[in-house]
Amino acid sequence: MESPLADATATLWAELRHHADATATREPALAHHLDHTIRAHSTLEHALARHLAAKLTRRGENSARLGDTFLEAITADTTIVRKILHDLHAIVTRDPACDTPLTPFLWFKGFHAITTHRLAHWLWESGREHYALHLQSLASETFAVDIHPAARLGQGILLDHATGFVVGETAVIDDDVSILHAVTLGGTGKDKGDRHPKVRRGVLIGAGAKILGNIEIGEGAKIGAGSVVLQPVAPHTTVAGVPAILVGPAPGDAPAFDMDHNIWTPVI
Repeated sequence: MESPLADATATLWAELRHHADATATREPALAHHLDHTIRAHSTLEHALARHLAAKLTRRGENSARLGDTFLEAITADTTIVRKILHDLHAIVTRDPACDTPLTPFLWFKGFHAITTHRLAHWLWESGREHYALHLQSLASETFAVDIHPAARLGQGILLDHATGFVVGETAVIDDDVSILHAVTLGGTGKDKGDRHPKVRRGVLIGAGAKILGNIEIGEGAKIGAGSVVLQPVAPHTTVAGVPAILVGPAPGDAPAFDMDHNIWTPVI
């Protein structure tokens, strides 16, 4: 009997193939690309491993070997696939520029960067730190996203646009978080040990925000664009400014789902 995860993966894969066929019919110029990235493969896992490996491989490196490493990680840790499915669902449901999972699967570097991190994190946790750091470096050069492989990321993460996103070694991002580009989850200096932010479920972080130090961003909080956050943020509140200050509540249970970046209460 197939597991619920296997069923969900097969369903998504069938949807991706359907959209690939329809796209190739509408736009013949993309047919070869879709053949190579989707239609030549039998499973979602194989297609994703080869697609990411091709994007990350530099001249003179072995794309097949990197793809095999990705497949090794996905086979050894089934939570990676589960998280990938939740990430794709988050993108389709929260990003108005996206209406099918094929689009982020093929072209959204935020999804590619988060997925690459998931594989690098598996390498790090398996004691293969140098390979994990190599993968981090490739992802930084390719996607302009720099996530330390030791950082811990939940599922259902939307990294929108992604360029300039930086995450430090001891940072934590819980489930169902939405983050815009040029966000930093960093330290405050040369402190060692646990020194990076902990972002809890349902948080929305606006473009260009800098969150620094071992501080907690509470569940359902909202961080205004361009803010510099140096103190903990209480759950279900909105902060903004340089340095960030409390500006009011964060409406709803999880601002990450609403993607509303207003930081005031509208006057009716």
